[in-house]
Amino acid sequence: MEKTFKKVSQLKEGSYILIDGIPSRVKGIEKSKAGRHGSTKARITAFGLFDDQKRQLLKPTSAEVEVPIIKRGNAQVVAVMGGIVQLMDLKSYECFNVQKPKDLGGLKGGVELEYIKYGDNARILKKRQTE
Repeated sequence: MEKTFKKVSQLKEGSYILIDGIPSRVKGIEKSKAGRHGSTKARITAFGLFDDQKRQLLKPTSAEVEVPIIKRGNAQVVAVMGGIVQLMDLKSYECFNVQKPKDLGGLKGGVELEYIKYGDNARILKKRQTE
């Protein structure tokens, strides 16, 4: 699992960070004023990419946080097995399983999708428009 580091002061809403080793998308950043003996702190609110759990992180703005390198790609549905969808990456032909999203219907063999992946976790983003 690849990752890099970034200063807290450089984070923006929508960027990715690792909180307790779990990749999350930043939804909000609140910064406090510096006190007499303290530095400026940032309270980061983020939601997990693969489990949608809300997480918070409190760090000085001068500290560094881990930033995951998220792989984005296009895949084709190989099979739908109950709540599991088997996908094949269209570039590397690697096959992997993901949870079937509740809000995405019409998944069947041959449908092309966009996905994100980090380590062993993957998530379907949306169907691709084929012409």
